[in-house]
Amino acid sequence: MSDRKPVIGIPADRRMLGPHWFHCVGEKYIAAIADAAGATPILLPVLGSELALDTVYDVCDGVFLTGSPSNVEPRHYGGTASRPGTWHDESRDATTLPLIRQVVDAGLPLLAVCRGFQEMNVAFGGTLHQHVHELPGHLNHREVEQASLDEQYAPSHTVQLMPGGLFAGLAGRPELLVNSLHSQGVDQLAPGLVVEATAPDGLIEAFSVKQASTFAVGVQWHPEWKAMSNDFSRALFGAFGDACRARAGARRR
Repeated sequence: MSDRKPVIGIPADRRMLGPHWFHCVGEKYIAAIADAAGATPILLPVLGSELALDTVYDVCDGVFLTGSPSNVEPRHYGGTASRPGTWHDESRDATTLPLIRQVVDAGLPLLAVCRGFQEMNVAFGGTLHQHVHELPGHLNHREVEQASLDEQYAPSHTVQLMPGGLFAGLAGRPELLVNSLHSQGVDQLAPGLVVEATAPDGLIEAFSVKQASTFAVGVQWHPEWKAMSNDFSRALFGAFGDACRARAGARRR
């Protein structure tokens, strides 16, 4: 029996660094896949329709959608135009939005964090709030940009886990204390997505895909941050890694 680790594809961000364009993935995401999921991460260029999805399915045993400073372009969900200065990444949108549905339909495990979580909602037909902190009765979910990274990623608020849900089963308790580093969030939840966790202000913080044949979930917070030192993060990435190992094993039979 092969002991090859499962391969998890991570779509990159496309960013201008100096005078050149680069495809980038934060090291914290790569480390979480390697350490907490026990898998081999590979970076996928965001080439839009030029990315050969058949090759992704052949090479990858799962897909991980990361967070990013950029936001999904509002035209993809019928939203109003972004305010001046909002960072977008059309190359990532053009790659991940069609990829998400096809990955789930193909039976590849999928885990999405922050921007990836928002991408999942949009890909399945949902909408986003662009400025959650301006909504009456809602928390300010943004980080303090001038703070240290440890302060930015420190626990910020609780989330209530849905009784009987996947997350409640992984956690073994009804709530979690999580970090919070986002300005956007779910407005209308897409059809076919099931709420797994909510913030005290009612904002949806995690969901799963109801009809998925395997692990397919998204979280608004950042479980990848120092994942190995957080019990729930280890459980979440561990479950994702296990699903990817199961798919890898099935393909080798």
